[in-house]
Amino acid sequence: MKQETGWYAYTRRKFLHQLSLATLAVSGAPLIPACGPASNEKREEKSTEQQAQKKLGIALVGLGNYSEGQLAPALQETQHCYLAGIVTGTPDKIPKWKSKYNIPDKNVYNYQNFDNIKDNPDIDIVYVVLPNALHAEYVVRAARAGKHVICEKPMAITVEECDQMIAACKEAGRMLSIGYRLHFEPHNKEMMRIGKEKPFGELKKLTAEDGMGDVKGWRLDKSLAGGGPLMDVGIYCVQGCRYTTGMEPIAVTAKEAQKTDPVKFKSVEEGLTWVLEFPNDIKAGCATSYSKEMNTLRAEAANGWAELSPAYGYSGIKGKTSAGDMNFPEVNQQALQMDDFAQAIKEGRPTPVPGEMGRQDVKILQAIYQAMQSGKRVEIT
Repeated sequence: MKQETGWYAYTRRKFLHQLSLATLAVSGAPLIPACGPASNEKREEKSTEQQAQKKLGIALVGLGNYSEGQLAPALQETQHCYLAGIVTGTPDKIPKWKSKYNIPDKNVYNYQNFDNIKDNPDIDIVYVVLPNALHAEYVVRAARAGKHVICEKPMAITVEECDQMIAACKEAGRMLSIGYRLHFEPHNKEMMRIGKEKPFGELKKLTAEDGMGDVKGWRLDKSLAGGGPLMDVGIYCVQGCRYTTGMEPIAVTAKEAQKTDPVKFKSVEEGLTWVLEFPNDIKAGCATSYSKEMNTLRAEAANGWAELSPAYGYSGIKGKTSAGDMNFPEVNQQALQMDDFAQAIKEGRPTPVPGEMGRQDVKILQAIYQAMQSGKRVEIT
């Protein structure tokens, strides 16, 4: 979702297989294997243990602000994965990244030779951090290259693209995860618990707002972003309402905010408000903006309430309830997110933030846009 501008220098449809790389694995096994079932069992146990301890290599596709400021630093704190490679359309960035993170030449790719990553055993996971409109292409290509994939949110700009991404990963036998870091953040996890265990009784009403006041670049281009703030930060409101209630919305109404700068926001909305309807007559009032700072997730129940403000940041999240303040430690959300995916791969278990979750969000986002444009209540089926 976040990416430098240098990718424009390359054509999306070029598939140039210029690089074929292989790394020889050095085995610690004896030259003459020991005989007998017991020895074989010990060797199998050792192999399993070594596999569990191995750090998986991640290649970041796109070296924009999010990769530079969050993901790469987080990969210095991870226990089960590490920064193994980079993919960029800006050659000037390569020396700095190679030097800072000790990345060898053979693990550096651009958007033309990206498909050759299939021949690189150093890289187990590809993390797609590109403008929204390019997510589907690079997730599919990564899967076909035999790599597990993390894709930044929103997963894609259409449900059809989400289906293509999920199908490509399933066909390749590779896992797909969406970059929903807040599922690993303790305050947001507490909101999930409150919604599930109902310590304050049945939920009655939710409020979710997320906005930012200074936006530029590809986010203002609908062909690349798929929309405005709803696709970028409003998706956190949709996610927050889904994981707090533990339910799926059944309908939505929405209204676009008046544009204060029609030129700047020529192709995307500047802001909008919407109401999600959930089962049990629960309603969630939501808002997002590219000209106003907002950052709240609040749940009101029969006998109390819980609120996060700020709710969605990379750090500094704070929460309180009608029973008192939430006291949780600060964590590196991205490190926990990537470590969990690496562990899921090694353990053969599902990721808690799979492609299907991303697909559902895109489906809801499209319903919100439909409601905004039509002025009518739209059912989400």
